[in-house]
Amino acid sequence: MPKALHAEQVRTLTDIPNIGKSLAAELRGLGITTPLQVRDMEPLAAYEQLRDPMGKRHDPCVLDTFLAAHDFMNGGPSQPWWSFTARRKALLAGQH
Repeated sequence: MPKALHAEQVRTLTDIPNIGKSLAAELRGLGITTPLQVRDMEPLAAYEQLRDPMGKRHDPCVLDTFLAAHDFMNGGPSQPWWSFTARRKALLAGQH
């Protein structure tokens, strides 16, 4: 099934560009079960909540993907997750 071209077409988490089964499962684990919740989520906060059992963060590209999904669900164009790497680096730099 192809990914949605516009947010209005999204029915499930995996309809969102860049979100596959694995990241959809991660989102559901955070309590984000609908595309509308992706629209309203705070990508950095969601990423920070994702920790492995030892407390280690996921790969930073996961944050890029959350940023891409959030942007798309708020009316942005479909873009590859790596288009959000600079934004992610700025967000993480701002944490220090």
